[in-house]
Amino acid sequence: MVSVVQNVAIECADAFRLASFWSEVTGAPLDPDAVPGARETAVMVPDGGPVLYFSQVAEPKEFTNRMHLCLRPTTTREAEVERLLGLGATLVADRREPDGAGWAVLADPEGNNFCVLRSASDRAAMAAAPATES
Repeated sequence: MVSVVQNVAIECADAFRLASFWSEVTGAPLDPDAVPGARETAVMVPDGGPVLYFSQVAEPKEFTNRMHLCLRPTTTREAEVERLLGLGATLVADRREPDGAGWAVLADPEGNNFCVLRSASDRAAMAAAPATES
């Protein structure tokens, strides 16, 4: 027997606002019952992916989150980072390397860190590039 991940729970100050941000990030719809001011709501990730479940809590975020989402964009990593910054994310740490390797660490509007990895096309371009000597 095994367990299946049903949802990823994210505690936050404003469930609807943060779920709306992540709905835009993922392109997945908000729960049909989502309304501003709701203490709980979700983003319904398609294709059997786990639901992103947002629960309003009174306590503020104090430190870095111990678990975070890693995103693999369908476009290039660079284009996705720019899109997410436009949606309200902030750049926390730039782990991108000159050769195309690495990732970018961003934070959502409530300061929860997440990573943007290389896309499939980024990885294919890097694999096809000739090796350079140091």
